[in-house]
Amino acid sequence: MSDSVLEAPARPELANYVGGEWTPARSGRTYEKRNPANPAEVVGEFPASGEEDVVAAVDAAAKAFPGWAGLPAAGRAAVLMRAANAIEALDAETLELPSPFELLAPIVPPETWAAGVTYERSRDARVDESRVEARDVYSLVYDAERPELFMKDAAGRRTVGPGATVGVRSDAQWTVPEPELALVLEADGELLGATIGNDVTARDVEGANPLYLPQAKLFAAACALGPAIALPDDWSRPFEIELRLVGPDGDVIYEAQTSTSRMRRSFEELAAWVVRENPVPAGSVLLTGTGLVPPDDVALAPGQQVEIRIPGIGKLVNPVGSAADLLPAERSKTHVR
Repeated sequence: MSDSVLEAPARPELANYVGGEWTPARSGRTYEKRNPANPAEVVGEFPASGEEDVVAAVDAAAKAFPGWAGLPAAGRAAVLMRAANAIEALDAETLELPSPFELLAPIVPPETWAAGVTYERSRDARVDESRVEARDVYSLVYDAERPELFMKDAAGRRTVGPGATVGVRSDAQWTVPEPELALVLEADGELLGATIGNDVTARDVEGANPLYLPQAKLFAAACALGPAIALPDDWSRPFEIELRLVGPDGDVIYEAQTSTSRMRRSFEELAAWVVRENPVPAGSVLLTGTGLVPPDDVALAPGQQVEIRIPGIGKLVNPVGSAADLLPAERSKTHVR
């Protein structure tokens, strides 16, 4: 990010919270944070803290640690819950927060994996879209013992949270949302939780040649996760998945729904294949495939909004923009024409 230091009097809202008190930075200065995609846009102002501020914060934390460490797990959870309850969400499903708070993705997975062709609808659509004789690969993988699996992201470089913009490729004509149940995994494949995922895909790129799959799946802001992680008591109960694509004028362009009961494979089966002889870090996410495919005349475009709802988890809402505009500033002009 581009930062500029300002000579400005310290204000309470621009102070550091250290040792239970709001303390101005010792320098008495603040600095601006700018949007990397649009350096002219200032996204926030913060205290310009220095070495003395860091030392004071570390000392305060060291003094507080014995008391915190001595609390039982339930006691620590109660403290965190009090902090969470102090900020009331504006919407019970999207969990949108009042200004100046921003809801981030509930997890930044070290790796994000995805399964393909896990629904019959997905198989049929990919066979229809394919422009090459290799279209049989989709029918074969649907019925095969081994599922289609691919890496969608690593370290959250292409993943955004609720309310953040998802991208569409400039060299694709048919990019679509793929609403999916996303599983949070332990390193051994154990199911830890579930959230909502949007596996944004340039389907015409994949349709031109299956070997283009990485380019159809991997680009700036091609994945969204959120708004929360659910901890199901019974993983055998299906999840209902609802999709709405809304235009710039607020009109609904497309809406549909499906259920994970229509999946060809179980969550446990897919997770087991992901970690088979594969060192997947704990906290990684597995997108379980989509059963909703918009028709050929429906494509994502900047100005639209994607809404994915799964009862019991919430609603993930993301505006749509150009992937090229969502690259870091130093990368925004490096694409090939």
